Order: sequence, then structure tokens, then C-alpha cells
Amino acid sequence: MILHVLRALFILLMAAVGWFYLQAPGQMWGDYTWLAMLASLATAILFIALDIASPRRKLAIFSGSFLGLIVGILIAYGLSFAVRLIVEQWQPTAAMSKEQVQAFLNRRELIEGYINMIIGVTSCYLSISFILQTKDDFRFIIPYVEFAKERKGSRPALLDTSALIDGRIAEIAATGIMDYPLIVPRFVLVELQTVADSSDKLRRNRGRRGLDVLAKLQHNKKLEVVLYDSSARGGEMSGVGENEDVDQKLMALAKDLNARVLTTDYNLHKVAQLRGVDVISINDVATAVKPVALPGERMMVRIIKSGESPGQGVGFLDDGTMVVVESARAHMNEEIEFVVTNALQTNTGKMIFGRMVPKT
Repeated sequence: MILHVLRALFILLMAAVGWFYLQAPGQMWGDYTWLAMLASLATAILFIALDIASPRRKLAIFSGSFLGLIVGILIAYGLSFAVRLIVEQWQPTAAMSKEQVQAFLNRRELIEGYINMIIGVTSCYLSISFILQTKDDFRFIIPYVEFAKERKGSRPALLDTSALIDGRIAEIAATGIMDYPLIVPRFVLVELQTVADSSDKLRRNRGRRGLDVLAKLQHNKKLEVVLYDSSARGGEMSGVGENEDVDQKLMALAKDLNARVLTTDYNLHKVAQLRGVDVISINDVATAVKPVALPGERMMVRIIKSGESPGQGVGFLDDGTMVVVESARAHMNEEIEFVVTNALQTNTGKMIFGRMVPKT
């Protein structure tokens, strides 16, 4: 409601400028005052249309445009003195009558104002364009000045396709431990839909699982889930084209939003670390909360396949931890008791090694 009132007042003020400014006595526009008012109204409507078409802008773009406007006005003001000195060199001749001299001075004043207006618009445009194109290096010109977004509260996390397909993020979020917003970019949602529409049954099921997990996250009242469309909120991401892959777009968006990336993709994790992007690995989180298996501890496991070494049997605990038991190959599809001899922590998970407990 306030924006509607503000826009209405803006149109009225622009119409008043077009009417009253050019209606003043002594102006040479004559009966064309109505044309100036129409031009003012058209300008007001144009800017309001642009404002409505782009409802959300980046703060860096706004601050850069404002600073560029100030610099352009200062440059135009300085150049106006030079314009006046040049225009004043054009003097009326002695043969002119009093009326001709007055008309000459009015024409000269009009030319001076026209040149100043052209210089002002041009300098403002060039200043804004220069600052927006060099905002990343602007702090080297004026120390301690940088176009960086400040965010209060917890930093958000960007969800990638692998995290949604994995599904564990929904169970983690249900515990209430995540007090920061989860952002799902539009290009991640498009990739997830592409996977769900795949002709391959396995890929199609994985894509549909990811969509179901996203719907489950959105229904979690303890969590804030945002579907983010960067093209509708301030333009392209810095340094990334439209044809780049999803991982590159994800890292670029994380830098723009000062966010973290939540993923299960090991390669994305490593590349993001090299590029200075903070990453939360669901695999690392799951590994960290698994109970520690100490040497000498007795546990139960079902042997489901053979190991790489002779006599080894392989099974999995309820949390997915792989267990390798010596001399257990003969007990295939049986639940056995074993003693932990060693536990190995890797980037992909945890492995437990043990030996069978002799039956008494």
C-alpha cells in the first residue's frame, strides 16, 4: 500500500515539474508546455514500470549506482564552469537591436543548459557503469570501501542435487538442529526435475525421491526453505555464464550470498574447498555422530558377501557401517558375533575390522 502511494506521488510530482517549470514567464517554449508535461509523465511511468519489473535488487548494485550517480553529478558540476566559459565567448554583435540581443542571450542560455544536461547524463552513466564493472577492485582505490553484503544471523546453506536425492537432510532437519535457512537454487530444481523425467528407471526414482525430500523439507515448520531464482533477484551471478554446469553455478551463488554448500558429493566438496567456499558434508556429519567402535568391543553383524582377502566376510551395521570379519566367509547369510580389532575412518565413511568370537 505504501509503495502504491509513493508511486502515485511520484507521478504527480513529475507532472508538476513538467507544468510549472516550463510555465514560468520568459520561457521560449510558448504553447508547447503540454509536451513537457507529457514527457515528464512518460518518464515517471517508465521508471515505475522498471521498478515493478525488478521487484528485488542486489544491495551492491544499488550502492554502486548511488555512488556512481553522486560521482557523475560532481563531475558534471565541475565541467559546467568550463562550459560557461566557452559559451560566454559567443557574444552578441553591436548591430543587434535590444530585442535581438535578448533573444541571443536566451538562446545562449538554452544552449548552455542543453550542453550541461548532456554532460550530466553522460557523466552519470559512465560513472555508474564504471563502478558496477569494477566494484570488486574498488577497495583498492578507496581503502576500507568494498561492495560486500552484510548478513545478520546464521549463514544460509545451499542444497545441491545430491543432498536432496540422498534424503538424510530431511531427517537431520527434523531434529531441529538446523537453525539456518536452506536455499534451493532454481538450477538445482531444474536438474532434479530432469533426473526425475529420465527414461532410466533408476535415475527416475532418484529424481522423484529428491523431489519428495524437498516437499518434506518445505512442510517442516521448524525450517525455512527458500526456492531461489537468481535471474529474478538482481541478474547474473558473478563470473558464471548461463551454460556453466550446476556445480560451478552453485559455488558462484554461494560466494554471492555468503552462504555454505550442503552436499554429499565428494568431488564438489573438494573443489569448493579449493575455491574458498564453505561446505557442509552430510557424509562427514553422519560419520561424526556414529558411535565409536573400540578395539575389544563385541558386536553382532550379518555376513552378506565375501571380502577381498581369503576367508573374509563382509557385513553392514544398521547405520550402514561396513564390517570386515576374518574367517567369516563360511558363515554367509548368518548373524555372527565378532570382536572389534580396528576401526578405520575415511572420507567416504567408517570401516570396522574384527575377528569372529569362537562359539562355546
